[in-house]
Amino acid sequence: MNRDDADSDVALLEDMLRFAREAMMLVDGVGFADYSRDAMRQRALERVLELVGEVARRVSPDWQRRHEGVPWRKLVGQRNVLAHMYGRVDQFQLYRTATEDLQGLVEAVDRMLEDLDE
Repeated sequence: MNRDDADSDVALLEDMLRFAREAMMLVDGVGFADYSRDAMRQRALERVLELVGEVARRVSPDWQRRHEGVPWRKLVGQRNVLAHMYGRVDQFQLYRTATEDLQGLVEAVDRMLEDLDE
């Protein structure tokens, strides 16, 4: 991997971290019942999760291979569903992703970025 690719991947990871944290903030302290009645919050979460997947799609294959603990394909797959609206969007799944799954992604990306600083 050349220096430009590494720099690009780092910038993408920083974006991924920012978007994942934003998604988590959108549902922080909000129960599913309230979330399910808030169309604006739903659309915001859809968009920011789409952005997480878009960034994941752009991370180099070499970086993805070296960090197999991140569910790259799932992130990109969710992005594709949201971007192209394949079928109905499952709001419970998106809510669960933001409230349960993204913390692990944030921790993994944080570790990757910290490892680069060492």
